[in-house]
Amino acid sequence: MACLLLVTGLTACTGFNGLESTGDKGFLTGEGVVTEVAAADRGAPVSFKGTDLDGNAISLQDLRGKPVVVVVWGSWCTPCRAEAPAVVAAAEELGDSAQFVGINIRDGSQAQSQAFVRRFGITYPSFWSPDGEALLAFPGVLGLRTIPAFAALDERGRVAGSIIGRLPSRQTLVDLTDGVDQKTGAEQSSDG
Repeated sequence: MACLLLVTGLTACTGFNGLESTGDKGFLTGEGVVTEVAAADRGAPVSFKGTDLDGNAISLQDLRGKPVVVVVWGSWCTPCRAEAPAVVAAAEELGDSAQFVGINIRDGSQAQSQAFVRRFGITYPSFWSPDGEALLAFPGVLGLRTIPAFAALDERGRVAGSIIGRLPSRQTLVDLTDGVDQKTGAEQSSDG
């Protein structure tokens, strides 16, 4: 089976992947849908270059070498605010075993996004993508209205898993990321 799909109670979703529309909210409600992708079924590495919230160059390609958790968020997004402490806790728990990077979408200004980062003590960088262009680098995984969402990339930059919708728990994100690392290691040993 190409993907293992674990559904953790989804009440509303984006229009992406054939799911229901977000209506006028512009974000997902309910628990997220967790998907893991077997190493043999992972597509090409995801590539995207842009700027961070301070206007500095940032690239997904530069993060390769260990698992990467991509966090899609906006300061206006109620579920994003609610789950921010759990995301920060997951990043702290995973420490050096994984890298985190955000994609900030549909915020009115970088100052607004920076205030969110300060408020929640977020230490990882985020792409500034008010038009959602960064999400286009994840075809079949993220859509322009996919928020909140998470994509787990393996050390080669390939999508190894995702959570579409509100984060069920800090542990869900930690387990998904740990699973990426373990599956990648097994793949390397079999590749020889």
